[in-house]
Amino acid sequence: MINIKNSVLLLGVSLLVLTCATNPFTGKKTMALVPNSDLFPTSFAEYNQFLSEHKVVSGTKDAQMITRVGERIAIASKRWLTANGYHGYLKDYKWEYHLVNDKTQNAWCMPGGKIVFYTGILPVAKTETGVAVIMGHEVAHALANHGQQRMSAGMLQQLGAVAGNVVLQNESDRNLFNQYYGVGSQVGVMLPFSRSHETEADKIGLYIMAIAGYNPMEASKLWERMKANSGGGAPSEMLSTHPSNDSRIANLKALAPKAIEEAKKFGVTKFRE
Repeated sequence: MINIKNSVLLLGVSLLVLTCATNPFTGKKTMALVPNSDLFPTSFAEYNQFLSEHKVVSGTKDAQMITRVGERIAIASKRWLTANGYHGYLKDYKWEYHLVNDKTQNAWCMPGGKIVFYTGILPVAKTETGVAVIMGHEVAHALANHGQQRMSAGMLQQLGAVAGNVVLQNESDRNLFNQYYGVGSQVGVMLPFSRSHETEADKIGLYIMAIAGYNPMEASKLWERMKANSGGGAPSEMLSTHPSNDSRIANLKALAPKAIEEAKKFGVTKFRE
């Protein structure tokens, strides 16, 4: 049993040491148990499958706007990364931007730059700048490898469960561990981890949209509309994957002047209406 315990511990340590990536926006090491060389092809295949099963809107003003904003955000991302020493960071990205006819108020960007906007979120976005706020945020998740980190965290969460069951020899202790481990690791680790990603994506997205020429002061206004549209039905922040609307709005207001200063470094001093 001792050998098994040591093997589990060694495996966990090895995974953390040998499978790390660097977040270009923070410079911090992040978990990368699933390398992009595996993640991107899977992402691209799933994206194509999704598009084949949903009604893609093309040729309309809204569809053209999604592509236009997406291309500007992609260019701004490349400019920021190149200027900060990450030339070639996006070499394996294959950007796509699609509008899908769906009442769901959502948008997302898969690893490797595969983006979908649902028509249902456009009334909340309201303007092209509103779309840029959402686009910047979703692209930021991909750029900062948040999907990769969440997958890695999930794998470690499972490893922790296995390790607990190996280490605890008494059946009643194992049962108690299994009873509380899932909830404890979710509320105490996984949910805060997810909320930190959302806050990080808000900041990165704000900077990128500003460099793309969109006014970052509009970001908090978008989330005020999001809040109004939610009807007050959001769960408590502690039990949510996302920060509360109020926390988000306050954070975006505080960060907007910094994003404006960042955009000036790239010669952007005026923003699109």
